[in-house]
Amino acid sequence: MDGFINLLKPPGMSSNDAVGYVRRLLPKGTRVGHGGTLDPDAAGVLPVCVGRATRLFDYIIDKRKTYVAGLRLGVETDTQDAGGRIVARHDASAVTEENIRALLPRFTGEIDQIPPAFSAIKRDGRRMYDLARKGEAVALEPRRVTVHAAEYLRRTGPESHMLRITCGKGVYIRTLCRDIGQTLGVGGHMAFLLRSEAGCFRAGDAVTLEELKAAAADGRLDALLAPMDAPLSAYPAVRLDARHEKPAANGCPIPPEWHGARFAEGDIARVYLENTFAGMAQADGENTLRFRAMLMERN
Repeated sequence: MDGFINLLKPPGMSSNDAVGYVRRLLPKGTRVGHGGTLDPDAAGVLPVCVGRATRLFDYIIDKRKTYVAGLRLGVETDTQDAGGRIVARHDASAVTEENIRALLPRFTGEIDQIPPAFSAIKRDGRRMYDLARKGEAVALEPRRVTVHAAEYLRRTGPESHMLRITCGKGVYIRTLCRDIGQTLGVGGHMAFLLRSEAGCFRAGDAVTLEELKAAAADGRLDALLAPMDAPLSAYPAVRLDARHEKPAANGCPIPPEWHGARFAEGDIARVYLENTFAGMAQADGENTLRFRAMLMERN
Protein backbone atom coordinates (compact mmCIF):
# COMPACT_ATOMS: atom_id res chain seq x y z
CA MET A 1 0.00 0.00 0.00
CA ASP A 2 1.77 3.11 -1.29
CA GLY A 3 0.56 6.66 -1.94
CA PHE A 4 -0.87 9.73 -0.24
CA ILE A 5 -3.98 10.23 1.85
CA ASN A 6 -5.43 13.74 1.77
CA LEU A 7 -6.53 13.89 5.39
CA LEU A 8 -8.79 16.57 6.85
CA LYS A 9 -7.22 16.90 10.29
CA PRO A 10 -9.66 18.00 12.99
CA PRO A 11 -8.77 20.64 15.60
CA GLY A 12 -7.57 19.34 18.95
CA MET A 13 -5.28 16.67 17.49
CA SER A 14 -1.58 16.94 16.74
CA SER A 15 -0.26 15.98 13.31
CA ASN A 16 1.64 13.08 14.85
CA ASP A 17 -1.51 11.83 16.60
CA ALA A 18 -3.35 11.99 13.27
CA VAL A 19 -0.61 9.95 11.62
CA GLY A 20 -0.82 7.43 14.47
CA TYR A 21 -4.57 7.12 13.92
CA VAL A 22 -4.02 6.40 10.22
CA ARG A 23 -1.23 3.93 10.99
CA ARG A 24 -3.55 1.84 13.17
CA LEU A 25 -5.96 1.47 10.24
CA LEU A 26 -3.30 0.22 7.82
CA PRO A 27 -1.68 -3.21 7.56
CA LYS A 28 0.80 -3.81 10.36
CA GLY A 29 4.28 -2.54 9.58
CA THR A 30 3.18 0.04 6.97
CA ARG A 31 5.34 3.14 7.08
CA VAL A 32 3.39 6.37 7.55
CA GLY A 33 4.40 10.04 7.83
CA HIS A 34 2.95 13.47 7.16
CA GLY A 35 3.90 16.15 4.67
CA GLY A 36 3.95 19.27 6.82
CA THR A 37 3.00 19.84 10.46
CA LEU A 38 -0.33 21.44 11.29
CA ASP A 39 -0.74 22.90 14.80
CA PRO A 40 -2.99 20.88 17.15
CA ASP A 41 -5.64 23.62 17.34
CA ALA A 42 -5.68 24.05 13.56
CA ALA A 43 -7.76 22.05 11.12
CA GLY A 44 -7.45 21.26 7.45
CA VAL A 45 -5.35 19.49 4.86
CA LEU A 46 -2.65 17.15 6.17
CA PRO A 47 -1.02 15.08 3.41
CA VAL A 48 -0.21 11.65 4.85
CA CYS A 49 2.54 9.63 3.16
CA VAL A 50 1.92 5.87 3.10
CA GLY A 51 4.42 3.11 2.37
CA ARG A 52 7.08 3.99 -0.17
CA ALA A 53 5.59 7.49 -0.49
CA THR A 54 7.38 8.35 2.77
CA ARG A 55 10.57 8.49 0.68
CA LEU A 56 9.12 11.48 -1.18
CA PHE A 57 8.69 13.73 1.86
CA ASP A 58 11.46 16.15 0.83
CA TYR A 59 9.78 16.77 -2.53
CA ILE A 60 6.36 17.78 -1.21
CA ILE A 61 7.28 19.68 1.97
CA ASP A 62 8.23 22.96 0.23
CA LYS A 63 5.02 23.31 -1.77
CA ARG A 64 2.69 26.28 -1.41
CA LYS A 65 0.11 26.17 1.33
CA THR A 66 -3.04 28.24 1.66
CA TYR A 67 -4.68 29.08 4.97
CA VAL A 68 -7.86 30.78 6.10
CA ALA A 69 -7.10 32.48 9.41
CA GLY A 70 -9.08 34.37 12.00
CA LEU A 71 -7.39 37.58 13.16
CA ARG A 72 -8.54 38.79 16.60
CA LEU A 73 -7.34 42.31 17.28
CA GLY A 74 -6.93 43.90 20.70
CA VAL A 75 -5.93 40.76 22.60
CA GLU A 76 -2.37 39.37 22.84
CA THR A 77 -1.57 35.85 24.06
CA ASP A 78 1.68 34.17 24.99
CA THR A 79 1.24 31.52 22.27
CA GLN A 80 -0.02 34.00 19.65
CA ASP A 81 -3.22 31.96 19.24
CA ALA A 82 -6.53 31.52 21.03
CA GLY A 83 -5.23 28.69 23.20
CA GLY A 84 -2.69 30.81 25.04
CA ARG A 85 -2.71 32.93 28.17
CA ILE A 86 -3.85 36.52 27.64
CA VAL A 87 -0.93 38.86 28.30
CA ALA A 88 -2.34 42.21 27.12
CA ARG A 89 -5.56 43.89 26.03
CA HIS A 90 -5.98 47.00 23.89
CA ASP A 91 -8.80 48.99 22.38
CA ALA A 92 -9.06 47.99 18.70
CA SER A 93 -12.45 49.52 17.98
CA ALA A 94 -10.99 52.22 15.74
CA VAL A 95 -9.32 49.76 13.33
CA THR A 96 -11.21 49.54 10.03
CA GLU A 97 -11.24 46.95 7.27
CA GLU A 98 -9.47 49.49 5.08
CA ASN A 99 -6.66 49.80 7.65
CA ILE A 100 -6.03 46.06 7.44
CA ARG A 101 -6.30 45.89 3.64
CA ALA A 102 -3.79 48.74 3.30
CA LEU A 103 -1.35 46.97 5.65
CA LEU A 104 -1.34 43.50 4.09
CA PRO A 105 1.06 44.28 1.22
CA ARG A 106 3.75 44.89 3.86
CA PHE A 107 3.40 41.23 4.86
CA THR A 108 3.73 39.74 1.37
CA GLY A 109 6.82 38.73 -0.57
CA GLU A 110 10.00 37.81 1.26
CA ILE A 111 9.70 38.93 4.86
CA ASP A 112 11.62 38.40 8.10
CA GLN A 113 9.66 36.57 10.77
CA ILE A 114 10.68 35.67 14.32
CA PRO A 115 9.28 32.20 15.14
CA PRO A 116 7.09 32.03 18.25
CA ALA A 117 8.48 30.82 21.57
CA PHE A 118 5.79 28.13 21.59
CA SER A 119 6.98 26.27 18.50
CA ALA A 120 8.42 22.87 17.59
CA ILE A 121 11.79 24.39 16.65
CA LYS A 122 14.67 22.74 18.49
CA ARG A 123 17.34 24.56 20.49
CA ASP A 124 20.17 22.36 21.81
CA GLY A 125 18.02 19.30 21.19
CA ARG A 126 14.99 20.62 23.09
CA ARG A 127 11.69 21.81 21.62
CA MET A 128 11.01 25.49 22.07
CA TYR A 129 7.50 24.86 23.39
CA ASP A 130 8.94 22.67 26.17
CA LEU A 131 11.31 25.47 27.16
CA ALA A 132 8.52 28.06 27.00
CA ARG A 133 6.25 25.99 29.25
CA LYS A 134 9.03 25.89 31.84
CA GLY A 135 9.64 29.63 31.60
CA GLU A 136 12.97 29.05 29.85
CA ALA A 137 12.05 30.48 26.45
CA VAL A 138 14.91 32.06 24.52
CA ALA A 139 14.75 34.58 21.70
CA LEU A 140 15.01 33.15 18.21
CA GLU A 141 16.65 34.83 15.26
CA PRO A 142 14.44 36.19 12.45
CA ARG A 143 13.94 33.85 9.52
CA ARG A 144 13.47 34.79 5.88
CA VAL A 145 10.17 33.36 4.67
CA THR A 146 7.91 33.89 1.67
CA VAL A 147 4.28 34.98 1.74
CA HIS A 148 2.90 34.77 -1.78
CA ALA A 149 -0.42 36.45 -1.06
CA ALA A 150 -2.31 37.93 1.89
CA GLU A 151 -5.98 38.67 1.21
CA TYR A 152 -8.59 40.28 3.42
CA LEU A 153 -11.83 38.27 3.25
CA ARG A 154 -14.33 39.84 5.64
CA ARG A 155 -15.08 41.11 9.13
CA THR A 156 -16.45 38.38 11.40
CA GLY A 157 -17.00 40.43 14.56
CA PRO A 158 -16.38 43.86 16.12
CA GLU A 159 -12.63 43.19 16.37
CA SER A 160 -12.39 39.94 14.38
CA HIS A 161 -11.44 39.50 10.74
CA MET A 162 -10.85 36.67 8.29
CA LEU A 163 -7.74 36.48 6.09
CA ARG A 164 -6.50 34.11 3.38
CA ILE A 165 -2.74 33.53 3.30
CA THR A 166 -0.77 31.67 0.63
CA CYS A 167 2.82 31.00 1.64
CA GLY A 168 5.87 28.80 1.42
CA LYS A 169 7.66 26.68 3.97
CA GLY A 170 8.30 27.91 7.51
CA VAL A 171 5.68 30.67 7.78
CA TYR A 172 3.88 30.88 11.13
CA ILE A 173 0.39 32.22 10.50
CA ARG A 174 -0.14 32.98 14.19
CA THR A 175 3.00 35.11 14.17
CA LEU A 176 1.74 36.87 11.06
CA CYS A 177 -1.50 37.69 12.92
CA ARG A 178 0.46 38.88 15.95
CA ASP A 179 2.69 41.08 13.77
CA ILE A 180 -0.29 42.60 11.95
CA GLY A 181 -1.85 43.48 15.30
CA GLN A 182 1.37 45.01 16.57
CA THR A 183 1.84 47.06 13.41
CA LEU A 184 -1.71 48.38 13.80
CA GLY A 185 -0.78 49.36 17.37
CA VAL A 186 -3.50 47.27 19.03
CA GLY A 187 -1.98 43.78 19.32
CA GLY A 188 -3.68 40.64 18.16
CA HIS A 189 -3.60 36.88 17.86
CA MET A 190 -4.78 34.07 15.58
CA ALA A 191 -8.30 33.06 16.59
CA PHE A 192 -8.54 30.00 14.34
CA LEU A 193 -6.71 28.39 11.42
CA LEU A 194 -7.83 26.23 8.51
CA ARG A 195 -5.31 24.93 5.97
CA SER A 196 -7.33 24.78 2.76
CA GLU A 197 -4.52 23.73 0.40
CA ALA A 198 -1.15 22.01 0.62
CA GLY A 199 0.46 21.64 -2.79
CA CYS A 200 -2.02 19.75 -4.97
CA PHE A 201 -4.12 18.65 -1.98
CA ARG A 202 -7.37 20.56 -1.39
CA ALA A 203 -9.71 20.62 1.60
CA GLY A 204 -12.69 19.95 -0.66
CA ASP A 205 -11.22 16.56 -1.61
CA ALA A 206 -9.91 15.61 1.84
CA VAL A 207 -11.25 12.70 3.89
CA THR A 208 -12.10 12.76 7.58
CA LEU A 209 -10.87 10.31 10.20
CA GLU A 210 -14.39 8.87 10.34
CA GLU A 211 -14.40 8.28 6.58
CA LEU A 212 -11.00 6.60 6.81
CA LYS A 213 -12.22 4.33 9.60
CA ALA A 214 -15.30 3.34 7.60
CA ALA A 215 -13.19 2.66 4.50
CA ALA A 216 -10.81 0.48 6.52
CA ALA A 217 -13.73 -1.53 7.93
CA ASP A 218 -15.00 -2.12 4.38
CA GLY A 219 -11.56 -2.89 2.93
CA ARG A 220 -11.64 0.24 0.73
CA LEU A 221 -8.57 2.13 1.97
CA ASP A 222 -6.74 1.63 -1.33
CA ALA A 223 -9.42 3.68 -3.07
CA LEU A 224 -8.53 6.70 -0.91
CA LEU A 225 -4.84 6.68 -1.83
CA ALA A 226 -3.58 9.22 -4.35
CA PRO A 227 -0.76 7.87 -6.57
CA MET A 228 2.79 8.50 -5.41
CA ASP A 229 3.48 10.94 -8.25
CA ALA A 230 0.23 12.90 -7.73
CA PRO A 231 1.80 15.80 -5.76
CA LEU A 232 4.92 15.96 -7.94
CA SER A 233 3.59 17.18 -11.27
CA ALA A 234 5.60 20.43 -11.05
CA TYR A 235 8.78 18.42 -11.65
CA PRO A 236 9.67 17.44 -15.26
CA ALA A 237 9.36 13.77 -16.16
CA VAL A 238 11.68 11.45 -18.07
CA ARG A 239 10.80 7.97 -19.28
CA LEU A 240 13.26 5.11 -19.61
CA ASP A 241 12.94 2.07 -21.84
CA ALA A 242 12.45 -1.40 -20.41
CA ARG A 243 16.06 -2.27 -21.27
CA HIS A 244 17.22 0.24 -18.64
CA GLU A 245 15.14 -1.25 -15.83
CA LYS A 246 17.81 -3.48 -14.29
CA PRO A 247 20.66 -0.93 -14.14
CA ALA A 248 18.27 1.80 -12.98
CA ALA A 249 16.84 -0.45 -10.26
CA ASN A 250 20.39 -1.10 -9.07
CA GLY A 251 21.00 2.62 -8.66
CA CYS A 252 23.13 3.22 -11.73
CA PRO A 253 23.39 6.83 -12.96
CA ILE A 254 21.03 7.67 -15.82
CA PRO A 255 23.08 9.21 -18.68
CA PRO A 256 21.67 11.74 -21.18
CA GLU A 257 21.39 9.13 -23.93
CA TRP A 258 18.92 7.23 -21.75
CA HIS A 259 16.62 10.10 -20.81
CA GLY A 260 17.02 12.40 -23.84
CA ALA A 261 16.40 15.65 -21.94
CA ARG A 262 18.43 18.69 -20.90
CA PHE A 263 18.85 19.57 -17.23
CA ALA A 264 20.92 22.12 -15.34
CA GLU A 265 23.02 20.94 -12.43
CA GLY A 266 20.82 20.37 -9.39
CA ASP A 267 17.55 20.06 -11.32
CA ILE A 268 15.09 17.46 -10.02
CA ALA A 269 13.06 15.13 -12.27
CA ARG A 270 10.49 12.39 -11.97
CA VAL A 271 11.76 9.12 -13.45
CA TYR A 272 9.48 6.53 -15.05
CA LEU A 273 10.30 3.07 -16.33
CA GLU A 274 7.92 3.19 -19.27
CA ASN A 275 4.66 3.99 -17.39
CA THR A 276 5.74 3.04 -13.86
CA PHE A 277 6.89 5.80 -11.50
CA ALA A 278 10.39 4.84 -10.36
CA GLY A 279 11.43 7.76 -8.16
CA MET A 280 13.07 11.18 -8.05
CA ALA A 281 16.49 11.96 -9.48
CA GLN A 282 18.83 14.94 -9.52
CA ALA A 283 21.02 16.10 -12.40
CA ASP A 284 24.76 16.58 -12.10
CA GLY A 285 26.88 18.97 -14.15
CA GLU A 286 27.05 16.57 -17.10
CA ASN A 287 23.28 16.11 -17.47
CA THR A 288 23.38 12.71 -15.81
CA LEU A 289 20.53 11.91 -13.42
CA ARG A 290 21.17 10.17 -10.13
CA PHE A 291 18.41 8.76 -7.95
CA ARG A 292 17.74 10.60 -4.70
CA ALA A 293 14.51 8.78 -3.83
CA MET A 294 14.19 5.37 -5.45
CA LEU A 295 10.87 3.55 -5.33
CA MET A 296 11.92 0.40 -7.15
CA GLU A 297 13.23 -2.67 -5.42
CA ARG A 298 16.86 -3.39 -6.22
CA ASN A 299 17.50 -6.44 -8.39
